[in-house]
Amino acid sequence: MVNTLKFIAALSVWFIMVTAAVGGDSGPPPEGGVLPEIVLTVPESPEHQQYLGLAGKKTFKIPDIKSEIVIIEIFSMY
Repeated sequence: MVNTLKFIAALSVWFIMVTAAVGGDSGPPPEGGVLPEIVLTVPESPEHQQYLGLAGKKTFKIPDIKSEIVIIEIFSMY
């Protein structure tokens, strides 16, 4: 019985910690909002580098892409 209570207590603490960490801002970003500055690795393929206008770099930020429109698909997996 004591082991069961310890397990339930530990599971409860874990659940509270996980939900608090994930809770944050769950809504979509506001329209016209600004993306946070994210540093990404340049693709290894020279064709992809040329397509993105990133040849000769090791890392880049979204505004470095030579295009009028950049579509970003963001998804999460749990």
